[in-house]
Amino acid sequence: MAGKVTVRGWWRARRAAARRDAGMTTSEYAVGTIAAAGFAAVLYKIVTSGTVSGTLESVIGKALDAPF
Repeated sequence: MAGKVTVRGWWRARRAAARRDAGMTTSEYAVGTIAAAGFAAVLYKIVTSGTVSGTLESVIGKALDAPF
């Protein structure tokens, strides 16, 4: 029985702590923004590379030349 009381108390404390944490702090927003900008830069480099650019142009060209 004592184990259940301890577990309940632990969960109660966790829920109370979660309620106090209303959202991200400024530093978390900054890290998230930097990570998103880095991911966007890598994605931009991949999409504008010669191989991917040529493939996209080929796919678009085939789609536009398709007979209806």
